[in-house]
Amino acid sequence: MARSYSVYDVFTDRKLAGNPLAVIFDGDDLSDEAMQAITREINLSETVFVQPATNPAYAAKLRIFTPGRELPFAGHPTVGTAVALAEWTHGATTRDLVTVLEENVGPVRCAVRLREGEASFAEFDLPRKSQQAVMPLDKLGIADALSLKISEIGFENHTPAIWSAGVPFLLIPVHDVGAAQRVEFDPQLWEKIVPFVDGALASAYVYCRGGVNHVAKFHARMFASGMGIVEDPATGSAAAALSGAIHYFDRLTDGHHPILIEQGVEMGRPSFIHLHIDVDGGTISNARIGGQAVRLASGTLDL
Repeated sequence: MARSYSVYDVFTDRKLAGNPLAVIFDGDDLSDEAMQAITREINLSETVFVQPATNPAYAAKLRIFTPGRELPFAGHPTVGTAVALAEWTHGATTRDLVTVLEENVGPVRCAVRLREGEASFAEFDLPRKSQQAVMPLDKLGIADALSLKISEIGFENHTPAIWSAGVPFLLIPVHDVGAAQRVEFDPQLWEKIVPFVDGALASAYVYCRGGVNHVAKFHARMFASGMGIVEDPATGSAAAALSGAIHYFDRLTDGHHPILIEQGVEMGRPSFIHLHIDVDGGTISNARIGGQAVRLASGTLDL
């Protein structure tokens, strides 16, 4: 059977940057084992299989796989697939759309902006607010696993902590961009010192203030050996987790807080993730992740 697919570069407005994503549009009769095997064959950080939604009010159901395992939720697959489905349906037209995608984490509300001659943009409401999982952490072990000095771990009052908005990450603040760029990740050491959360090894998300691009408020890198990903050029689910840490450590005031996060710079695939945090009464009332996406390729899988 011929199955249509497209490859999108996500969190970028130009091809061969950002985070590549494969979208399989005809994924409704594939077994879990087949989807995992196809994902390993394609060998991108994530592949999405589009299936009919169980709720007729939703646009589609998404199954999201990394080369290592299935995820309940992920940011760049949500942004990329929202754009892909909108362009698949409406073509290169100018319009604004609101849709709901069904993921294993639950329904995800997305807004899509199509502009003729420009890279499309999609933004989604976090299906879950970021929550901290309080666990003992080995700060020296974390530094060793990143090949950094312990004095380079942390900035201001930011300290390593595990946060999740559907996928758990150990968020590791480092002193500055220079420290982030010097990271050499050791997956063997990481597996020895980092706890499992919800049955999965917490992935490493390194971040600091500022960025190579002057408009970025944070610079980030993400390593996920447990997912079969050496390094990820853009991680929306980690940015979603970071929203909780930013609010907690920076004590955000009531109001709207737009935050631009750069990632993938060290990989030669610069990505820009738009994080918006709304605070009301001292708590996060809403948070959104957004970014652009551009189609690189389309074709069929003969399966």
